[in-house]
Amino acid sequence: MSKQFETEAIRTHLERTDFLEHSSPLYLTSSFVFEDAEDMRASFTEEKIRNIYSRFTNPNTSEFVDKICKMEGAESGYAFATGMAAVFSTFAALLDSGDHILSARAVFGSTHTLFTKYLPKWNIETTYFKVDASEAEIEKLIRPETKVIYAESPTNPGVDILDLELLGKIAKKHNLIFIVDNCFATPYLQNPIKLGADLVVHSATKLIDGQGRVLGGVTVGRSDLVREIYLFSRNTGPALSPFNAWVLSKSLETLAIRVERHCENALKVAEFLEAHPSVNWVKYPFLKSHPQYEVAKKQMKLGGNIVAFEIKGGIEAGRKFLNSIKLCSLSANLGDTKTIVTHPASTTHSKLSEEDRLQVSITDGLVRVSVGLEHTDDVINDLNQALIS
Repeated sequence: MSKQFETEAIRTHLERTDFLEHSSPLYLTSSFVFEDAEDMRASFTEEKIRNIYSRFTNPNTSEFVDKICKMEGAESGYAFATGMAAVFSTFAALLDSGDHILSARAVFGSTHTLFTKYLPKWNIETTYFKVDASEAEIEKLIRPETKVIYAESPTNPGVDILDLELLGKIAKKHNLIFIVDNCFATPYLQNPIKLGADLVVHSATKLIDGQGRVLGGVTVGRSDLVREIYLFSRNTGPALSPFNAWVLSKSLETLAIRVERHCENALKVAEFLEAHPSVNWVKYPFLKSHPQYEVAKKQMKLGGNIVAFEIKGGIEAGRKFLNSIKLCSLSANLGDTKTIVTHPASTTHSKLSEEDRLQVSITDGLVRVSVGLEHTDDVINDLNQALIS
């Protein structure tokens, strides 16, 4: 029987034990025992599918992965200790020396570092295309050795939107693996696999957890690709801990209702900022002023919880704004119940040149707001007093 998103999130769980628990128990064990020598042999040859060692699989991580797979419409998946462990392991498992990645220019800072500092050690190159590049412009960058197209949408921190259906079409045409970081949208707002993605990556640390408690990551998608990721990961050890998996699986039960409120609050904050005299511009996917508004409406259910805006006065105004915040949190995290503000040019992206920052929409006055679940009047009042102080 087909179930709706919210029902799958709540009713997908482990088989109950003899204790008939209503909530899935924690399996805090490093390993699992075998009935006899034949059971052990068959398990290691994978003739029998079962838990062997928690670096490979664990009941709690399996439940979490099963939920994400159902939410994303994926065939299979693997859970990681962090979002970046998911990103790195996915590339490391699927790419060989000499392969080429074609990526949207606007990617998470650590992903950019992976592309520019670490993967080149193994002779894996990356070429960037602009977030608004046309089909022809993107295709010109494809080489014989290109293996992957990679994108985030919405992007971090500029909240740009990429046309995932277009990228999926290009990937299919050229027989490339299309990987999407769906962290900002979550499976509730956007399903890249339906738009042509082969794999979807999440930092579960963000909205999936939603309360700033634990780290986690997950990659889901085509079973043949996930199989390679699983084999790489069971040998290199980036597995998600059972405890964090248990927390994240419980978090998914409230994902829909939390994200709905996050989006409602974020839209109100974006509308307030757009009318503020101290603000040059605002980027929020479901504002009509967003350059990719029509694409966002096509592929997203709601606009997400991240608002980017440019404060008048550049870096110094940004620093002054942060120093004037009283209620909201100053943090590098996002997707928390608590509203978080960040000024990338003076903090997270301060080591980049101005030219490099501008190429990914990070102006000197850019502020990223991860809108939380507080009453919006209180959030808006805090932002307002910081802007006018």
